[in-house]
Amino acid sequence: MERLRVFTILGLMSIVAGCQRNDSGISRPDLSNRKARVVATTGMIADAAREIAGDHIELECLLGPGGDPHKYYPAYSDNAKLAKADLILYNGLELEAKMGEIFEERAKKVRTVAVGNAIPTELLRRPEPGFEGTHDPHIWFDVMLWSKAVEKVRDALIELDPAHADTFGANATKYLDKLKALDAEVRELALKIPADKRVIITAHDAFGYFGRAYGFEVKGLQGTSTATQTGTQSVQELAKLIGSRQIPVIFGETSVPDEGITAVLEAVNSQYPNHRVKLSDARLYSDALGDPGTKGGTYVGMVRHNIRTIVNALAP
Repeated sequence: MERLRVFTILGLMSIVAGCQRNDSGISRPDLSNRKARVVATTGMIADAAREIAGDHIELECLLGPGGDPHKYYPAYSDNAKLAKADLILYNGLELEAKMGEIFEERAKKVRTVAVGNAIPTELLRRPEPGFEGTHDPHIWFDVMLWSKAVEKVRDALIELDPAHADTFGANATKYLDKLKALDAEVRELALKIPADKRVIITAHDAFGYFGRAYGFEVKGLQGTSTATQTGTQSVQELAKLIGSRQIPVIFGETSVPDEGITAVLEAVNSQYPNHRVKLSDARLYSDALGDPGTKGGTYVGMVRHNIRTIVNALAP
């Protein structure tokens, strides 16, 4: 409640003082007769904005179900949405790599916030060899780490529309409590898998934060970006790991084609005829949510789907 009172007071002070600009000098839009227009790049960010702001904003999400932010470049219609936006929320940390220049340009005219900037550098996964200067952008796979990004969304919405600071603060508090409970749920379910069996093989290295937070060893065929190329050496290395350690399942991803992991399956079954590995019955959500109205259509639903899929595949 103390946090909520602070947000409310700050919002009222901004209104009373008539402050119409933020630190970058961008004017606050007049929202007296309309809702704020917010554009989010990913479903995870859009879901947080929706939980916090509800119907007080007009929300657009650029990446739909199964979208790949690593390779995404906005269509003409998406550029129109960005041009009309009062607030742009993106992940940052090079997740939306092809949109960097667009965000830089839009930031001169409209509030443009990278939610990944809320994560202290010491909590980010170190960059992979050859990509020094960047960090793993898949911060949503550690629920408590993602909570910091949610707080960034909350603060951006309050700064944009201080008249609704009370509502945004209250909704954010409820959502953050929900995420805390979700984190505990994931930890409890992970314990159903013996420690030596907690190995996740995926199409690309998106689940590193998940592994670090919940005690899994994670190996991806590609690096943290799907824009990297899959080589024969990577296929052979993964095949050796799977065959020698008798790993039973490779997990497909909803936003990455199966060609690469299919090659790994074939290599394992060819080189280790006494060990059969299979593709998971259900795919993991990695860089995008599922269809609206489905179990994976929200951030909480996505996380629950993933941990239950992993447990069903690896638990004895």
